Amino acid sequence: MKELSKTVQDLKPSGIRKFFDLANTMEGVISLGVGEPDFATPWHICENAIESMYDGKTHYTANRGLLELRREIAKFHREHYNQFYDPEDEIIVTVGGSEAIDIAMRALINPGDEIIVLDPNYVAYEPSILLAGGIPVHIQLTEEKEFKLLPEDLKNAITPKTKAIMINFPSNPTGGVMTYEDYEKLVPILKESGIYVISDEIYAELSFDQKFASLAQFKEVRDQIIVVNGFSKAFAMTGWRLGYTLSNKEVSQAMTKIHQYVIMSAPTAAQHAAIEALRNGYTDVLRMKEEYRNRRNLLVNRLNRMGLPTHMPHGTFYVFANIKKSGLSSDDFCEKLLSDQKVACVPGTAFGESGEGFIRISYAYSMDHIKTACDRIEIFLKKLGIE
Repeated sequence: MKELSKTVQDLKPSGIRKFFDLANTMEGVISLGVGEPDFATPWHICENAIESMYDGKTHYTANRGLLELRREIAKFHREHYNQFYDPEDEIIVTVGGSEAIDIAMRALINPGDEIIVLDPNYVAYEPSILLAGGIPVHIQLTEEKEFKLLPEDLKNAITPKTKAIMINFPSNPTGGVMTYEDYEKLVPILKESGIYVISDEIYAELSFDQKFASLAQFKEVRDQIIVVNGFSKAFAMTGWRLGYTLSNKEVSQAMTKIHQYVIMSAPTAAQHAAIEALRNGYTDVLRMKEEYRNRRNLLVNRLNRMGLPTHMPHGTFYVFANIKKSGLSSDDFCEKLLSDQKVACVPGTAFGESGEGFIRISYAYSMDHIKTACDRIEIFLKKLGIE
């Protein structure tokens, strides 16, 4: 037999799944590893999908998705984020944000193109670049700068081979955010270089302490931005697998070519659920967001009190706790915590080399789970001599 793709063989398994799978083999484990809301999808959203099936709406939709849904997406982004996109030819409904990232990479990259990624970064970005034939180039983010992308770092990373930069704010894993003023400093650099920006904004609604901002709000570079978003996080719709892209017409047409050959169209029932979510689900989003805020505050305060200095995340449902005091590597810390106290977290190195010395803890879990996990972490730290 011929050998498999070397690119695929060389891809590293997800560092998130490694600890999640290990935790599943043990009894009594509290897992704070996976970034999935513990809330069920609000029932009125589910009902709309069920009614669509009763009505026989079980066929393919247009490649780009139901026009009715695309119009609701355009309206939502116009009203909430001050982003303006034509539902006819600038929006594609995808199978989750993951497909959106994949088709954006493949639509942009020629073999050997450089794509800037932020480090730490979400585990799927670099594999998407490599699978499309691109070369990842890293910008290291630091806790001291609140894990923001600085203009001088962006400028220094751009070369003649740079095609795009992949960003994610609010950030998984750090919880870092960018303000309008932060982005304003990047705009001249982006405009001069002409590079694209793939902006993963899946956590846009989970911005806690300041108004969400996006590069797509700046007219000067609007056509260079590909926005990725979806329904998984804010609307607690992970299993529905529904995301979307917003971009200029030319880029959108290129992505549609890939989408129509590989996917055809996103699940029809899920699209009907999403229409209801956008029309009548915003109060659900605000309710869940407030609960996340309360969990965040509890978790960060507990971690800081027990001796783990933790940057206050201004978005998402993750904290990126600094465990350097322990003297352990991120992997060792998580392995020992799991075996000793049966608490599963994700080592920061799962998100890049700059994640060494940190662990990611998700607070997309109940308050009781978080309190119990904190009690166990505190016991573990005392055994290490940290108080």
